[in-house]
Order: sequence, then C-alpha cells, then structure tokens
Amino acid sequence: MILEHKIRDQIRNRADYMCEFCGVSETDSGGELTVDHFKPRSKGGDDHPDNLIYGCIRCNQFKLDYWPENDRDQMLWNPRSESSDRHFLLLDDGILYPLTAMGSFTLKRLRLNRPPLIATRLRRLRAIEHRRLLKQYQSLLGLLEQTLLRQKELIQEQQKLLKKQHELLKLLADEQ
Repeated sequence: MILEHKIRDQIRNRADYMCEFCGVSETDSGGELTVDHFKPRSKGGDDHPDNLIYGCIRCNQFKLDYWPENDRDQMLWNPRSESSDRHFLLLDDGILYPLTAMGSFTLKRLRLNRPPLIATRLRRLRAIEHRRLLKQYQSLLGLLEQTLLRQKELIQEQQKLLKKQHELLKLLADEQ
C-alpha cells in the first residue's frame, strides 16, 4: 500500500509510534512499523485514516486480510474505536487476559501473548514501578530535608534557651 508521506506521518503520530494492537514501539522494533487497513480493501475497506492501523509486522502478518464473513464469525478488536482496557486486562506477569469474546479472539488471532510481547510489557511495568518508586523516594527526601531544617531550627532555639537558662542560674548564684 502506497500512502502519502503526510498521511503516514499522521497515522504514526496518532498511534504514538507504537503498534496499535500489541504496543510494540518503533524503538522496540528498531524501525518504523507498517500501516495496514483494519477492514482490508479486498473486503471493502478504504484508505480513510479511520480504517488505517499502525502495526508491527507480526500483528500485520497474523491479522492478514481477516474480516468476518458472516454474523457467526468473531470481530477483531479495533484499537481505533475502543480502548484496550475494555477487552484486555494486563496481569502482573505481563500476560494479557481477555475480558470479552472479542478480546479472546483478538489475543488468539494476533498472538498477543507471544513471549517477546510479554517481556516488553514486563519491562514497561518495571519501568513504571521504578518511576513510581523514584517519585516516592524524591518525596521522602523532600520530607527528610524539611525535617532536618526544622530540627536545626529547634536545636538553635534550644541553644538560645539553654544560654538564657545559664545566665539566669548565674544571676541566682551571684545573688546568694
């Protein structure tokens, strides 16, 4: 499929430079991904941007020109029209769990739980956790800094009070 450079860039940008099905980024794959039709042209699909999906080579290969032939055939999840959260749950081990029949069919058809994708999801989950912990650590450092400053102020105040106390005791001792 030949697309104008401008349209291809719009599709890439809209997808945040990641496969709209599996989430693999251009960085993960080492290059640009493919632009494909959600509803294949061979099945009546057009080149309208809403029908164009930015996808990795693997998802594109597994999807092929699939389109339901009748009402009994399952529909693929369309990342252009619905959030993945509606059809999939990301588990702590990096596996996608289907929440709907469409999600289950899409997982199987596109093999969205293939080992490299699970590894990519785990790496992202760890990165998210690291950023969360870093923010928490920075927050704790800020609180510790405030505590140390307050402690310094209290020590200085205590030193002033001890000095006054010493002066008062000296006055009392001199009077006797």
